[in-house]
Amino acid sequence: MADGRRWFENTKTFTARARPMDSAVAPDLWTLCDKCGTPIFNETLAQNSQVCPSCGHHFPVSGAVRLRMLCDEGSLVFHDADLVSVDALSFVDSKPYGRRVAASRSQVGTNDAFVSASGVIEGIPVEVGSFEFRFMGGSMGSVVGEMITRVFERARARSVPAVVVSASGGARMQEGVLSLMQMAKTCAAVARLKDDAHMPYISVLSHPTTGGVAASFSMLGDVIVAEPGALIGFAGPRVIKETIGQDLPVGFQTSEYLLEHGMIDRVVKRTELRALLAQLLGQLTNAAPRGAGA
Repeated sequence: MADGRRWFENTKTFTARARPMDSAVAPDLWTLCDKCGTPIFNETLAQNSQVCPSCGHHFPVSGAVRLRMLCDEGSLVFHDADLVSVDALSFVDSKPYGRRVAASRSQVGTNDAFVSASGVIEGIPVEVGSFEFRFMGGSMGSVVGEMITRVFERARARSVPAVVVSASGGARMQEGVLSLMQMAKTCAAVARLKDDAHMPYISVLSHPTTGGVAASFSMLGDVIVAEPGALIGFAGPRVIKETIGQDLPVGFQTSEYLLEHGMIDRVVKRTELRALLAQLLGQLTNAAPRGAGA
């Protein structure tokens, strides 16, 4: 009897622990949270906007999925998917730039690191765009810069607001100055939207938003919101620490740190972002979001 009780207690202890999942089966059913290690049903994760229900960790999402999360169902009309980068500098590091682009296209399924569309958020027409971080770290080259510029130009032509979600490692070094000029180009497009159409631009910062993207249009929103725990800054904390030879403050360059120091307007959970955008767009354009007052 004692042996039976010991076996029962051991079994209870074993089943209470988080067990490693069969790698051949788990990806179809479960995802382990990168932060807390909790196994989550993929269906549950999708229903919760790819946010861990246990610890609130925000998983990365693709650009197209991001736009579908934000916009009314069936409202998206995608643009500029045919734009393709060229290797103007014949750049080679560990491999030719052209091969890197081709590999990313094959892996990700997009021509470059940005997805743009016309859409509607709670009944309010908008021009929207989101980075695709899986494509060369979401780096901004000539095509990405052109696509972002066109988001603002379409918004100006239609007199509607613009919303851009950033997730980028910065300017694409393989395109040299052609990449760096996109910083000025996108900033000029933001200015024209505000000056000519008097329409707002809301910038959403996700993890990570760094380099030339952080140093240009992404920090020029009329309202700037960020997801929790996102890394936001020009140079990364490791580079800064090595450069100045000093320890950095706890939480340096996170969304929460930037909010505390007045550099962004709000940290918002992904599950609450759509509702917040509808509220902000309604306030900034004097348009009533669908269901407002219901």
